[in-house]
Amino acid sequence: MFVLLNPTIGNINLMAVTIKTAEEIEKMRIAGKLASQVLDMIKPHVVPGVTTNTLNDICHDYIVNELGSIPAPLNYGNPPFPKSICTSLNTQICHGIPSEKKLKKGDTMNIDVTIIKDGYHGDTSRMYHIGDVAAPAARLSHIAQVAMYIGIDMVKPGVRLGDIGHAIQTYAEAQHTSVVREYCGHGIGAVFHEEPQVLHYGKPNTGLVLEPGMTFTIEPMINLGKRETRLLGDKWTVVTKDRSLSAQWEHTILVTETGYEILTLREEEANWKTLLP
Repeated sequence: MFVLLNPTIGNINLMAVTIKTAEEIEKMRIAGKLASQVLDMIKPHVVPGVTTNTLNDICHDYIVNELGSIPAPLNYGNPPFPKSICTSLNTQICHGIPSEKKLKKGDTMNIDVTIIKDGYHGDTSRMYHIGDVAAPAARLSHIAQVAMYIGIDMVKPGVRLGDIGHAIQTYAEAQHTSVVREYCGHGIGAVFHEEPQVLHYGKPNTGLVLEPGMTFTIEPMINLGKRETRLLGDKWTVVTKDRSLSAQWEHTILVTETGYEILTLREEEANWKTLLP
C-alpha cells in the first residue's frame, strides 16, 4: 500500500528512518511471509464472475482466522479505508476499494495486502490476469514486475535511493511506458508508513544512502499511457488521468550487511533474477 508524496495526506505522519534490530527483523520476516501467503491463497479465487468484495472477504477471513493477524488497511487513514485489501482494476493505479463489481475475462487487477503480526507489518502486492488478457496488458504487467526487480537488485549499503529510482524510470521509459510520481514506496516496520519515501524515478547519486537494518517497500506503478493521475471522489481510488492501463508489483525489502533480503518473496518467484534484462 502506497504513500502519497504529501506526508500530511490522510493524517499519515511520516517518522524518521528506523534501523531495525535483529528481533524486529525476525518479526518482519514472519509478517512478510504471511503477507505473501495471502497473495498465493487468493489466486485460485481470482476468476471471471467473482466480485472484489468476495475476494476481500476471503482474504479478511484468512488473515484474521488462519494467520492470526490484522489486515492493516482496514480503517486506516482519513477517511478510513473501508476494506481489508486493495483491489485495483485495469485503469486504477492504486487503493481500489473492493465492491460488488464482478471480474470479467480480460481484466487485469492488482491485489495489495498488508498484514500486522506481533506488531510488525508485511506489505506486498501482485498483478492477476482474469482469463486471457490483451497483449498490451500482459506486457505492461511484465514491465512493472521487471521494474520492481531491477530496483530490488540494486539494494545494498551505500547505494542511494536516487540511483534505484533512476534505474526503474530508465527501464520503464525505454519500454515506452510511464512511471507514476505522486505515489511511492515507503519505510515500514512497527509503523505502516514511515521514512524513507522510495521514489520510482530520480537522479543518480541523490537521495538517502542505504544502511543495514533499513526496511522499505519498492512498488513501481507503471502506466501504459501518460503518468498523470486522478483521485476519485471516494478519496482513495487513484486512476490514470488518460484512462490508460496501469500495473504494479510490490515487495518489502530489508537492507542487509552485503545486499538485501526480500521479506515478502513467494515460492513461485524463486527464479526471479532470470527476468532481469
